[in-house]
Amino acid sequence: MAGHGVAPVEPARLAQPADAERCAQLCRDALESLQERRGGALFARRETGLLAKALLRPGGLSRLLSDPRRRVLVGTVDDVIVSLAVGRVDPVGEASLGVVDGMYVDPAHRGLGAGHALLHALVEWFGESGCRSVDATALPGDRETKSFFEGAGFKARLLTMHRALR
Repeated sequence: MAGHGVAPVEPARLAQPADAERCAQLCRDALESLQERRGGALFARRETGLLAKALLRPGGLSRLLSDPRRRVLVGTVDDVIVSLAVGRVDPVGEASLGVVDGMYVDPAHRGLGAGHALLHALVEWFGESGCRSVDATALPGDRETKSFFEGAGFKARLLTMHRALR
C-alpha cells in the first residue's frame, strides 16, 4: 500500500503513558461507533464500561499499563497512533483465557493492517502468558468485525440472547 501514497502500518507497540490523550480519543470514537450497532449501547455500558472509564480518566492508562494481567497496545502510521487494543489474561480454572477487551482502528486507516498487527501482538502475548485460547467479541450484524476475527482463525463459541423489557 505504501506505493499508493499510503504510509505503511508500523508494528504494534505497547502503549506509553504519553499516549493517554490519543488513546482516550480513540476510546471515545469507539464508544460513539458502538451506539450505531445493534446491542452496542448496552455493550458499551456493560462489557466495556470499566475499561472505557479507565482510558478516559486522568492516569487511567497508566493504571491499565501497571496491571500485569492487561496489555494495552497501539498501532501507528508515521508515528501517529491510529489504533488501540486492550487485552487481559483471565484465569479460568487451571488454564487461562486471553480476552480481547477492546479493539478499535480509526476508520481512515482501516484496511492497512493495523487491526491485524494489534491482534497478532495480543495473541502472541496471550500465548506467552500461558493462555490456552482467546475470546473476542463481535456485535450482532457487525459483519466486518466478525469477518475480521474469522479471518484470524476465530470461531463463535457463544451467542448471548437478549430481550428488552421496555
